[in-house]
Amino acid sequence: MGKAKKSSGNDNTIALNKKARHDYTINETIEAGVSLEGWEVKSLRDKRVNLTDAYVMLQGQEVFLIGALITPLLSASTHVSPTPMRARKLLLHRRELDKLHDAVKTQGLTIVPLVVYLKSRRIKLLIGLARGKKVHDKRAAIKERDQKREMQRALREHR
Repeated sequence: MGKAKKSSGNDNTIALNKKARHDYTINETIEAGVSLEGWEVKSLRDKRVNLTDAYVMLQGQEVFLIGALITPLLSASTHVSPTPMRARKLLLHRRELDKLHDAVKTQGLTIVPLVVYLKSRRIKLLIGLARGKKVHDKRAAIKERDQKREMQRALREHR
């Protein structure tokens, strides 16, 4: 017998930032490592993270994830005092850092966290270079999505 097929969803995904795709047009994505403490890794593996209000900020030659809420586990060690909203350093190569600096300074793009996921036992963050959408663009995207949904529904009923 062959191997069982994997489900279409990515089992390694820890958290998605759905609001980012609604509020921004994503031009390019970059995978970054995240500098974490031990209790944060345990909480992330238990999917206790919220990226909704998070953003990425450039400070000097470093990049930080700010506003991501990682809720500590109740069984965390007693000698650690967790800070759920601390700034977390993102780990990138120099050319990726230069590309981000250039995009933010010259093109006026924003860096948005999109997905937190596991990749070979390491926790990665997918960040996107994005441009903010106007209100009418958001409405058009919602209208287009609803039309696609109606077409799919009609095709299913027609069969």
